[in-house]
Amino acid sequence: MTEQRAAPVSPFITGLAGRCPRCGKGHMFKGFLTVRTNCEACGLDYSFADAGDGPAIFVILIAGFIVVGAALLVEVMYQPPFWLHALLWGPLILIVTLAPLRLLKGLLIALQYHHDAAPGRLERGDGT
Repeated sequence: MTEQRAAPVSPFITGLAGRCPRCGKGHMFKGFLTVRTNCEACGLDYSFADAGDGPAIFVILIAGFIVVGAALLVEVMYQPPFWLHALLWGPLILIVTLAPLRLLKGLLIALQYHHDAAPGRLERGDGT
């Protein structure tokens, strides 16, 4: 990334808001999780943006902790029938997985831009 950077914008604020990590004004997403090709305000090329599976891993770990912990607590305290477990935890799983997914993807992309993240490269000891 060799673009000229504007005044520093917080990657946390812009990432969680789904805004451009350079200017903080343009939108980062054109759909729920689809990243735009560039910023409509400053023209930043989003080709560097590759959050990969990072957001999904964080969501799985956080949601698993919340839902499994709550399900175990309810099972131990009340011992409801299995159909009630399905009725309770099905919607909760959707809420705690889909809601933070876009937030975390935006945050990881903004942090990639902020820290000039690039793919790793292997160099041999002889300089080639």
